[in-house]
Amino acid sequence: MSNSRSLSAETHETPETTSFVQDFLALIKIGIVNSNLITVFTGLWLAFQFSGVNFLQHMDILVYTLVGSALIIAGSAAMNNYIDTDIDPLMASKRSRPTVTGRFKPSAVLALAVSFIVLGEIFLFSASVSAGVLGIAGILAYVVLYSMWSKRKHVSNTIVGSISGAIPPLIGWAAVEPTLGTGAWALFLIMFIWQPPHFYALAMKRTEEYRAANIPMLPVVKGFHRTKKSMLAWVIFLFPLPFLLPELGTGFFILATLLNLGWLILAIRGFGVKDDLKWAKSMFIYSLNYMTILFVAMIIFAVFV
Repeated sequence: MSNSRSLSAETHETPETTSFVQDFLALIKIGIVNSNLITVFTGLWLAFQFSGVNFLQHMDILVYTLVGSALIIAGSAAMNNYIDTDIDPLMASKRSRPTVTGRFKPSAVLALAVSFIVLGEIFLFSASVSAGVLGIAGILAYVVLYSMWSKRKHVSNTIVGSISGAIPPLIGWAAVEPTLGTGAWALFLIMFIWQPPHFYALAMKRTEEYRAANIPMLPVVKGFHRTKKSMLAWVIFLFPLPFLLPELGTGFFILATLLNLGWLILAIRGFGVKDDLKWAKSMFIYSLNYMTILFVAMIIFAVFV
């Protein structure tokens, strides 16, 4: 995950301190926390802008929502690590997780996960009841529907998991506008449809790992060609969604469409490549840049349009 440097003058303490911080950040999946906070903030920001509410007068809502969201996402991620302690040792990319190495005991991981979730929900309910309820929905979707149920049993697990990943912008929006508007559901759909091609690309790269762990990911069950066809379809579904946010203006529509065209071209090229894993890596990197650029652009266009 991310690196941490100790400020201690005693260098013999540095490796242990750094290792603990790195393990903790890996436990809560800090990369996932950060990326989801971008979508939470976008939901918050657009709700403020579209409703004409001055966010400077409601900084408490902003703080409650961001802190609460960070805590429930981190707690849910730790819970996922706790649930997957039996299969993670079978996957090379996950053997360094602190739940596998034994750095953190299962009981400690469970206690931390529950504590973060409860504390996070307190913050979210302080923002609004709707934000708190949506937070619970996101936790249940990720921990129960995905981690405990569909991940190990159904090839549709990625689609089920996309529900939880699409809820963060709704949480942000609901903190400001509890009834949710069309824009909120547009963000939900964008995040929901973005996730399958993003995670299928990652699954292609780790197909043999998932096969070893007996996880029915699409590339494992249906093969690469079928996975590419599914990825192409999901990318196509993204094209009309930016137009559900007319408040962001023509400039945003053009940028979003160009991003969609770039991803579509890359997806189509996948059917003629010789190196499937190299192509999958390109799709994965593009998806990360796509999400970051698109959501940052929403924040910017909401200010200037």
